[in-house]
Amino acid sequence: MVCEICHKNEANVHITKIINGQKKEMHICEKCAKQVEGVNINSDMQFISPFSFQNILSGLMDYMGTSYPDVKSTEIRCENCGTTYNEFKQKGLLGCSECYKSFASMIEPVINRVQGNVNHIGKIPKKSGYQIIERKKIDELTEKLKKAIDDEEYEKAAVYRDQIRKLQNAEGDEK
Repeated sequence: MVCEICHKNEANVHITKIINGQKKEMHICEKCAKQVEGVNINSDMQFISPFSFQNILSGLMDYMGTSYPDVKSTEIRCENCGTTYNEFKQKGLLGCSECYKSFASMIEPVINRVQGNVNHIGKIPKKSGYQIIERKKIDELTEKLKKAIDDEEYEKAAVYRDQIRKLQNAEGDEK
């Protein structure tokens, strides 16, 4: 098949675009493909999608308005691995687990807006789901208990303590 643009070289790049439900196919050579707008091909003749995860993530970060006028994003760096916020935006990958803490103020608003919550809730298996839910309730009540004690709200703390004991007893009865 001959290139549809230059009509000289062998067509070795095949592009299918679907725009507004209309399918359009192009069969072009490597040389012409490098000149077509919106088509990015690396040296190994691999198509580089403009819709990569990194591009989408970077666009989301920019769209969500996570700009901080008092701090340049190039200056924000993870102390553990040295990854900068700009590197994260370009690659779409954090360097280490500490990056989540270093970039939390910029990442969390985006995650919260896109996902609706920063904490992953996920699905719970049907067979062991009850135990997981009960364990989660106990953990939440324990946190509330600690906060009530710190705030010296001892009546609330006693209620939380009693609820925790009740759940733990019910959990022990099932075993």
